[in-house]
Amino acid sequence: MFRLLNSLPTPRLAVIAAATGIATVALLLVRPSVAYAAGVDEEAAFVFNTFSFLIWGALVMWMCAGFTMLESGSVRTKNAAMICLKNIGLYSIAALAYFFIGYNLMYTDVMQVIGMPGFMYGPTGDEVALLGGDDGAAAKVLANGPGYSSMSDWFFQMVFVATAASIVSGALAERVKMWSFLLFTLLLTGIIYPVVGAWTWGGGWLSELGFSDFAGSTIVHSTGGWAALAGILVVGPRLGKFRADGTVRSTPPSNILLVTLGVFILWFGWVGFNGGSQLGLASVKDAVAMSIVIVNTNLAAAAGVIVALAVSRPLLGRIDLFAILNGAIAGLVSITARPDITEHYWAVIIGAVGGLVVVLGLKLLEKLKLDDVVGAVPAHLFAGIWGTLAVSITGGAPIHIQALGIVSIGAFVFAVSWGIWKLMDLTIKARVSYDVERLGQDAGELHMESYPEFVLMPDMDED
Repeated sequence: MFRLLNSLPTPRLAVIAAATGIATVALLLVRPSVAYAAGVDEEAAFVFNTFSFLIWGALVMWMCAGFTMLESGSVRTKNAAMICLKNIGLYSIAALAYFFIGYNLMYTDVMQVIGMPGFMYGPTGDEVALLGGDDGAAAKVLANGPGYSSMSDWFFQMVFVATAASIVSGALAERVKMWSFLLFTLLLTGIIYPVVGAWTWGGGWLSELGFSDFAGSTIVHSTGGWAALAGILVVGPRLGKFRADGTVRSTPPSNILLVTLGVFILWFGWVGFNGGSQLGLASVKDAVAMSIVIVNTNLAAAAGVIVALAVSRPLLGRIDLFAILNGAIAGLVSITARPDITEHYWAVIIGAVGGLVVVLGLKLLEKLKLDDVVGAVPAHLFAGIWGTLAVSITGGAPIHIQALGIVSIGAFVFAVSWGIWKLMDLTIKARVSYDVERLGQDAGELHMESYPEFVLMPDMDED
């Protein structure tokens, strides 16, 4: 094409260029909608929406790596390998449990409280026919479907389930038995979380009342936080964490570099967590809304860090990097309930309050003698409650409906989780033995060491 244009005489080339410019101006004046398309055709919309679910879901999946880094750096080196095993185990269990029963309970023919029990989930009949070579099935997929591939939606929803389970892992680190934790994960991801999801995103009774939670401050993060709190109460604190004289034994992270890396990975993954919750990328409106969501997510996390930095010394007596890193997570959790607000300063305020909430929460847990290794309860439960209530300020959601959602979900998740943890503790035991805890779960349960060049000695202060 360029060779052809270069071969034309200069006067003729000038005429063509002028005509093209005039035609472009006329098109803009007469048919601006052609130049600024409001959307794409139906098939392209299907592709964009499906790709959005898959790529954002992959980012949320990457958050599991963030949780693994955060937790393995927070625990003592003698328990780091167990953290790695639990995190890859919980992700795998979440995927299978949500595939076999969870998704159907959450989304299939929901009748107020729970969906229709069903075994496994898969592509629609039209999608199967399309892959089988039926040329006419493509039109049926577009006409009868929701506007995206059914399994892309399943994948995006599944990685949220794994996030909720990851919250429990960190809170109970260093003393919960591996098999007990994995069994609880199965019940959390296969039943407890899907029931909460059916009440809300599945169109159940809380959804009908007008409960609002854009990406899961309560539905995902508080659910994980309530389940973790129940486990903390049943399993108890680590040996020596709270001394007989009432003082708190400091247990700083063994590898703050890994903790910091984990927080950055979580921050990065949250772009998909909140951005993907726009649930579409096939129009100008979707693109603009998604951009706003991502910017607000980033602003809230940054504000959480700065406020946690500012208040850590007066509240904790030191500039606590661990608390500051949790400030980022608390800011992210807080904004997750309403990241689509167009007034960006509200995102800063919400994240800032989240940073304050998490530092106060860390202090409160120490006062109550509750041992949360990674600060999961303050960062996910407390900040999740704040973020859900903040929707009433920024989005006009009825405060009593938001409070009802928080209380009802909290009561259900905590009661069921506490019952499961207690039943396990009375039967198969929820906590490792004294000797295993002193030696470390890596050597005691896995018969391996994360750092074999180190000489690991039991901590005498645990006595």
